[in-house]
Amino acid sequence: MIPLHGDRFLRKITEADLPDVLRLDRETFPDDPYPYFALRQFHDALGDHLLVVDDGTALHGYILATPPLHASSWILSLVVSPALRGNGLGRELMTAMLRRLHEEGAGEVLLTVDPANGSAVALYRHLGFTPYGEFHPEYFGPGEPRQRMRLAF
Repeated sequence: MIPLHGDRFLRKITEADLPDVLRLDRETFPDDPYPYFALRQFHDALGDHLLVVDDGTALHGYILATPPLHASSWILSLVVSPALRGNGLGRELMTAMLRRLHEEGAGEVLLTVDPANGSAVALYRHLGFTPYGEFHPEYFGPGEPRQRMRLAF
């Protein structure tokens, strides 16, 4: 467990956490949350890289990354409970995961972000991510634009 600000800590997901992770995803992405089966597979396949924010009573966020493969890793999802946004929790999650990925041998970390999500874009830029490649107006399908971003260690 990694202590975070206040009474919160970061820990590896457990199977019992899946309903709360689904709840967080639905709160954050009400139009397109991950389905339960996908979260279950992430738990099974990437559980060591699926970390949750816990305060001992409830989960308040999670971060999902791929382990480094050929020195590259991906941040697949960063979720912070709407009630706690703007308090630095996303930065704490990203910082902890980036440190871990670097220690595991990642030479770069990649992600995609909706360019309309100004707070996420600002967070990633603050952490050193820069846009790379072409902007994709339909990365996840019609009306789902994404900018790819990269952080090199």
